[in-house]
Amino acid sequence: MKQAVFIYSEEELKYKFHDAHPFNQQRLVLTIDLLREAAALHDGQIVPPRRAETDELLLAHSPSYVEAVQALSRLHPDQAWVNKAGQYGLGSGDTPYFPGIHEISATLAGGSLVAAESVMSGTSRHALHLGGGLHHALQGKASGFCVYNDVSIAIAYIKRQYQARVLYIDTDVHHGDGVQWSFYGDPDVCTFSIHETGKYLFPGTGGIRERGDGEAFGTCFNLPLEPYTEDDSWLSCFHETVEAVAARFKPDVIVSQHGCDAHAFDPLAHMRCSMRIYLEIPLRIQQLANRWCQGRWIALGGGGYDIWRVVPRAWSLLWLVMNGHPLIENIQKEPLHPLPQSWIERWQPHSPRELPQTWLDPTQTWPPVPRRQHIEAANQSAKERILLYLQ
Repeated sequence: MKQAVFIYSEEELKYKFHDAHPFNQQRLVLTIDLLREAAALHDGQIVPPRRAETDELLLAHSPSYVEAVQALSRLHPDQAWVNKAGQYGLGSGDTPYFPGIHEISATLAGGSLVAAESVMSGTSRHALHLGGGLHHALQGKASGFCVYNDVSIAIAYIKRQYQARVLYIDTDVHHGDGVQWSFYGDPDVCTFSIHETGKYLFPGTGGIRERGDGEAFGTCFNLPLEPYTEDDSWLSCFHETVEAVAARFKPDVIVSQHGCDAHAFDPLAHMRCSMRIYLEIPLRIQQLANRWCQGRWIALGGGGYDIWRVVPRAWSLLWLVMNGHPLIENIQKEPLHPLPQSWIERWQPHSPRELPQTWLDPTQTWPPVPRRQHIEAANQSAKERILLYLQ
């Protein structure tokens, strides 16, 4: 059995709305190049995605929605479908249609299915698909840069093929709404999302009182945090609650979404976390997978819109942990362990900002956050409410 596999092909770079859109798949190129320069990724670990079949897409989406995406995927779609694009979330907003949108979206969904099958079949203990994690897509509507919800599709596939209990852990700064609603009434899927409160941020959901429906009541957990939350508060909330949720649910497999947009540099949110949380998140999830799931862990990408300074480091740390690379120990011992100079020199001419020099951030140089005590108290209160539900 392999320790971990890395799902990727250059085909995934075709998931592109337009040049000015914040969802930029160049982040995949930057991450893979960083891992190669760090001698942490080789060709034998890379497995290509496949295109999800229509019946697999229907595990999470309605037939009418899939038909609409297919119709709008044509080079010159019929005007009747263009007129209806908005009702499917594919108009001129966050998730506009483009030629080939069905084919590439189905490939991203298929990549997460390949990751799921690798782990569930016993081919590998862990699997990473950074092109996945499109957690906002709803049953009949695109949303938040997400066309097909590869996360929901992969979880539904695991349930259908392996009758497994799935713990879904979402650390994106935006609430994992699409996945939550997919399994809101399913007692065999537990969803846990830690995110910036929806009072100020898309999608506006993810309140503590959203706890599941019917037999699944008590299998949905949301931990909304205050804007400008920093590392210590974020990690305290995450570690205690996710440990308690896993112990209560006792999953067969963990599926995790690793949006890295809670970082202070991200332009689409309001948090003040550093790269430290993106080292500790995978370390904790791996511990949980080893404790409850015999190591079965499927990790997916997600949000992340500072593609130069944040995403490559955060996602590289995730892979280093999954693959058990010795560089992780060096970073833990020396937080300001240098990044490969060759990577910095290659990409600095293209970056609009100065690239970081180290794996983790020199947070001692960051200015203090106003109202820190109030923010931490509000987060502590939210954490205590979640823990109360678990008693």
